Amino acid sequence: SGKSTVLDAITLALYGKVERAQNGTQGILNHSEDAVFVSFSFELLSDEGPQVYRVERRFKRTGDHTVSNSMSRFIECDTDGDRVLADKLGDVTKCVEEYIGLKMDDFTRAVVLPQGKFAEFLSLKGSDRRQMLQRLFHLERYGDKLMQKLSQRVKETDHQLDRFASEQT
Repeated sequence: SGKSTVLDAITLALYGKVERAQNGTQGILNHSEDAVFVSFSFELLSDEGPQVYRVERRFKRTGDHTVSNSMSRFIECDTDGDRVLADKLGDVTKCVEEYIGLKMDDFTRAVVLPQGKFAEFLSLKGSDRRQMLQRLFHLERYGDKLMQKLSQRVKETDHQLDRFASEQT
């Protein structure tokens, strides 16, 4: 019914590659075409209100079986006009990760969830699962602060135990 194709197009626009495509981009272009253009607009809500962004990417055929990114843009859409925030491949992907808060792996695991990915999420162990959930829900600062507090508390407790042990002898 085309759901995977739509999700692949969204992922391609946001991250410049598709997980299930060889090398991230091979096979994304119809054999009878020389170029493809993808654009994805999304809205983020903040204290200042809603803000619309658009990611655009163009890919062109560079060989019989190779496709490369020829244009990337991350755009802030405003009633006063659009403003390009990034226009280099890596910078656009960095903007997407920063604004959306998800790296491609997390996006495909949490949003796209292709077949088998949900099981992968469920099977993530310990720190991998914790790190992914921290990124998904922007909890890094709490987890990092908690780890610092725990580490400090462990050091203090160790010093007290050492002091008590030396007093007993």
